Amino acid sequence: MEKNKAEQVIKILTEALPFIQKFSKKICVVKYGGSAMIEKNLKYSFARDIALMKQVGINVIVVHGGGPQIDEELKKVGIKRNFVDGIRVTDKKTIEIVSDTLTNIVNNEIVDLINKNGANAIGVAKENNNVIRVKKYISKKAEYGYVGEITDIDTNYIYELMNSNYIPVIAPIGFDNDLNIYNINADNAASNIASQLSAEKLIFLTDQAGVLNKKEELISTLNFSEIKKLIDDEVITGGMLPKTLACLNAIKNNVNMAHIVDGRIQHSVLLEIFTNEGIGTLFKKNG
Repeated sequence: MEKNKAEQVIKILTEALPFIQKFSKKICVVKYGGSAMIEKNLKYSFARDIALMKQVGINVIVVHGGGPQIDEELKKVGIKRNFVDGIRVTDKKTIEIVSDTLTNIVNNEIVDLINKNGANAIGVAKENNNVIRVKKYISKKAEYGYVGEITDIDTNYIYELMNSNYIPVIAPIGFDNDLNIYNINADNAASNIASQLSAEKLIFLTDQAGVLNKKEELISTLNFSEIKKLIDDEVITGGMLPKTLACLNAIKNNVNMAHIVDGRIQHSVLLEIFTNEGIGTLFKKNG
């Protein structure tokens, strides 16, 4: 290795060391979605990043979505995608396809990729009917069918997995008391899991740089009052709104820091955790 390149590597490792020490043994929940789940190189770099985080002592949990994969499977059987206010309307046939796709295609692939990078990932999906408990989501806007709202999470089971050196990879699927299966918004699931586990960090991977202002410039940090103003002024809208609200709920409920980062950048999770500058938008408590 040439001298300049070697010095650069040492500089990066030296800068990362205090962050490794700071976050060792802490819990970090990563919501995995967007381009990072689709583009081949991004999928592989994400899996390697997660394996590295575990290797340096971070208790990392992956919560994933699967919208594009679900749409593809629904299309095969002639079911049109149907969303109202960003929530998928989920009838009996749709929930079967959603749960099978999230479990057998998406979850299995993520677990396999992480394991191929030398870590011990384990799926938490359709078979694990006691981990995430839900009630039916009721709205005046629409009859959403099998869409669930989380009521309880078996945190003991998740702690057991982490303490046994596993990386839990959690699908956004829950069950009611009668063991009916429900689809859950993956952003809400990640926020709820992070809150109930008192995670140090919650990181959302998205397809934009982070939260942008009216001039389309990245906002590096936001606190409660700033978030409220941006929502009231309709600067934060569309798909960024539920992610912002999920971050807000997390830092109101036991999570120390929440981040929205650009999943289109390779190693974006590591850049956020292990560098001084970080990337994306950091959500913090007031003050």
